[in-house]
Amino acid sequence: MSSELYFSNNYRDLCERNGTGAGFQFEFSCSRCYDTWRSPFEPYAGERAATWLGKGVDMAWSLLGSAGRGVSSAADGLAGAGWGQARDHAFQRAINNAQGHFNRCARCTDYVCGRCWNAAQGLCLHCAPDTAAEAMAAQQRGLNDMASQRAYAVGQQAGQAYDPTTPRQLVCPRCRTETHGAAYCSGCGHHLAQSAHCASCSAALPDGAAFCPDCGTRR
Repeated sequence: MSSELYFSNNYRDLCERNGTGAGFQFEFSCSRCYDTWRSPFEPYAGERAATWLGKGVDMAWSLLGSAGRGVSSAADGLAGAGWGQARDHAFQRAINNAQGHFNRCARCTDYVCGRCWNAAQGLCLHCAPDTAAEAMAAQQRGLNDMASQRAYAVGQQAGQAYDPTTPRQLVCPRCRTETHGAAYCSGCGHHLAQSAHCASCSAALPDGAAFCPDCGTRR
């Protein structure tokens, strides 16, 4: 296997170790858009042979007895011993094949697909974005920024009539409906956050107070 390992972070191992469907396959993904490409499936002959041999041994249990179990175990061991090396070689072949479907950015070293590649610059679109696309995006950002500034100015003008000292409740204490600062609850009609004031000294009266806490006047 090559001493330099490519695609170390953006691949999935789809290999199947057991059964007649045993084989090698790997899925590689673009580091920018995450589109994937799968290597062709390569069957693992060693495991397939061991599986078919095991089935033959199972059919011959009555004749082989405990010896049949030994033959089956030997076949499994033979297949297992060759699996790791066979997978490594299959992975290297898949990497060599994948390099024809992806481009390696010289700046960030990421592998990207053809749609995410700036061929003129030899860099990915993360490092060398498309000029026309960036210009259009900048126009849209400018439009959005100006619209936000104008909307903010309109909000400031409307805020001149807003009295921030008026008591407000955001949740009705009676039915727990969200009130959004309204004077009356939309769920039960409860009169919200309208503090009573003393008729004598204009001090705010706590809920349920029979006398003004400031001057003692009866409510």
